[in-house]
Amino acid sequence: MCRVFAAQDPEGYRQINRSIRIDGHSTSIQLEATFWALLDEIAESQNLTTPKFISKLYDEAIEINGEIPNFASMLRTTCALYLRGHRPDLDERMALKQEAA
Repeated sequence: MCRVFAAQDPEGYRQINRSIRIDGHSTSIQLEATFWALLDEIAESQNLTTPKFISKLYDEAIEINGEIPNFASMLRTTCALYLRGHRPDLDERMALKQEAA
């Protein structure tokens, strides 16, 4: 039953550090390769570079929540939401329709 998970390519869970400028400060974020690939895909779907997408996500999350206790975890759950079908454009359109109704 777990063979599909157990037999996955170890390259997918290899840790990768990327340096990104967020809120004017250079920071290093460590995520598994699979999450970086998903963040690249999400950013591309928004016509943004991955660093620009991450910076924008950070700014919006701070604006909404006031703080981010664990940003790397937030990035991972962003990927999970994306895989579950949550798409920024679609979700934002749906929210706007609900507000208009």
